[in-house]
Amino acid sequence: MTRFLVLLPLLIFTAATVADEIVLQPLVSGLIKPVAIAHAGDTRLFIVEQRGTIAVFDGTSLLAAPFLDIRSLVRSGGEQGLLGIAFHPRYAENGFFYVNYTDASGDTVVARYSVSTTDPNRADGLSARVLLQVDQPFANHNGGQLQFGPDRYLYIGMGDGGSGGDPGNRAQNRNDLLGKMLRIDVDSGTPYGIPPSNPFVNASNARDEIWSYGLRNPWRFSFDRTTGDLWIADVGQGDWEEVNFQPATSIGGENYGWRRMEGSHCFNPSSNCNDGSLVLPAIEYGHTNGACSVTGGHVYRGTRYPFLRGIYIYGDYCNGVIWGATRTISGAWTSRVLTDASFFISTFGEDAAGEMYVADHGGGRILKITDPRPVGPKRRAVRHF
Repeated sequence: MTRFLVLLPLLIFTAATVADEIVLQPLVSGLIKPVAIAHAGDTRLFIVEQRGTIAVFDGTSLLAAPFLDIRSLVRSGGEQGLLGIAFHPRYAENGFFYVNYTDASGDTVVARYSVSTTDPNRADGLSARVLLQVDQPFANHNGGQLQFGPDRYLYIGMGDGGSGGDPGNRAQNRNDLLGKMLRIDVDSGTPYGIPPSNPFVNASNARDEIWSYGLRNPWRFSFDRTTGDLWIADVGQGDWEEVNFQPATSIGGENYGWRRMEGSHCFNPSSNCNDGSLVLPAIEYGHTNGACSVTGGHVYRGTRYPFLRGIYIYGDYCNGVIWGATRTISGAWTSRVLTDASFFISTFGEDAAGEMYVADHGGGRILKITDPRPVGPKRRAVRHF
């Protein structure tokens, strides 16, 4: 089946390739609704299960005991649950990692935990220190992603609080943490510090934690480990999915448009919605061929598959299509279909070496992204960006 993407700032239509450009190699099975994949700087993969557990794949097998089990604290189901994990940049020294979950009341909690002092494959379940709690008025659009940036600050993706159409217009309200990308300093302050370079520090009409705003549900975002650029995949309302691109040179403060716009299209109001202050998405696509919810990925920076280097790989939860985006000389982003996964794509992840993985939410699997194309003297990899 042929699928099409609409891409900004130029409208470019790219059809599916005849043959798959990537192959998904099964790696881990027996999981329960995996929603996040992370590494701690070594050969292990840490896999977040929505129910409230974190499993460990040691490079050979899935360990029987979970790294962390906080099911007693987590409300799971629908878009709620244990949703994200990030390891401190100095994890090897301090043993700190951070999780994002919805608690028994349905509110967002970001908490710090420590690894066990006796077993590197187990966390200390009694070491929790809550950094942030955010009221969630509805059960959906919780965001959930945590990621340390190249600046070593912790970035937190917050959804708009749920329901449909952002009824409270929270994403545009800079006095509200919902519908935002937050940036905090976990190494100073109580319970955290505010980076002095945050764009709204000491502003009377905005929260200090806000890095950017106008987001509906930034389910997955990532930093390019080579360039430091930030990719934010923001789940759409009823018609359009979008991926926003923030260059590493950004000083923050971007307004990505929701609810005034869904992608590059007016939403509320239905016309004359952009006064020129909004940042339009780098990529958008419509709800055709079963697409309904973008799952953000990563720019591939591994070494095993040179044909994939520099490609931003992302997918759609509902139809299972995985795309690869590259930038043209004109500055537009163009995407092509890499494969049809035929399962619900809940997340992508990287290992310490930059190799990429994808999670099958319903099937409880992690698969490795591989490239079957040989590299030889007559075929050389192309550097994309």
